[in-house]
Amino acid sequence: MSNQARVKNRAPAPIQISAEQILREAAERQEQHIIDPVVKIHDAEEYQSHLRDRRKHFEDNIRYRREHIGNWVKYARFEEDNREFERARSVFERALEVEVRNPELWLRYAELEMRNEFINRARNVLDRAVQLLPRVDFLWYKYVYMEEMVGDVPKCRAVFDRWMEWMPDDNAWMSYARFEGRCGHWDQAKEIMKRYANAYPSSKSFMRFAKWAEYEAKDVDLARTVYESALVELEPEESRQARVFGRFAAFEERQGEYERARVIYKHAMKLLHLGQEAMQPPGEEEVSKWEQEKRKELYKAYIAFGKKRGDKAG
Repeated sequence: MSNQARVKNRAPAPIQISAEQILREAAERQEQHIIDPVVKIHDAEEYQSHLRDRRKHFEDNIRYRREHIGNWVKYARFEEDNREFERARSVFERALEVEVRNPELWLRYAELEMRNEFINRARNVLDRAVQLLPRVDFLWYKYVYMEEMVGDVPKCRAVFDRWMEWMPDDNAWMSYARFEGRCGHWDQAKEIMKRYANAYPSSKSFMRFAKWAEYEAKDVDLARTVYESALVELEPEESRQARVFGRFAAFEERQGEYERARVIYKHAMKLLHLGQEAMQPPGEEEVSKWEQEKRKELYKAYIAFGKKRGDKAG
């Protein structure tokens, strides 16, 4: 017999509670939200007294929960609202002594300086932050954003170069190239994308490079060169992917180069053994399910291309 507990009485309870009653009781038992009273200040002496009281309140909160960053940020924002910038900076510096490796705290500190247009001070804060936390991308993004907004292109480029030395992810390289594109320096942007493809030699990086060249740089020849390089220079496990051939062929179709597209499709048919799912080609490694699906999609795209653009010989 099973050791599981059995419900002896399955009859409904004599007193039924509705969902409406549960919600009503929960609302009745909620504590009322206490709103801080409005303080009216009539002279400078009352104003200073108010500041002392509020500062004592914030200091007590910090003493109670020193490690809670929100208390420090609220304290600094209070000083900022009262135009006490030196005090606000002092609060942030004290907070950094507690949590120096907290990137959110550095970001709030820099935003304080940026909101009040202390650009050089914001530079100093962000420079300290990225030196201490070079792997935190949003600090770098904030740094380059500020330099671009103030129109200092050389400094923005210098920050990007420092960032690229840490080999960040793909989006950072794309941001650098797009920055140069916004400045009209397309040759430098292309060099950055080449550095990116060399730093991360994979099908993903080459495909992003080719897409950028086609749609953003409007350089069809460069895009074609990148696709060709992906098939020649990458390792076999990267270059022999269905999506590489599919995107290359689709690119040639968009450019009206249908013969080029047909050659790419036929090369993929021969190399990837498209349409031969039942037989595993000798000497080929096991193909993942994701790659098998991509090859099926590529084969369907080839059939559709043949119906639209096929010739008598094909």
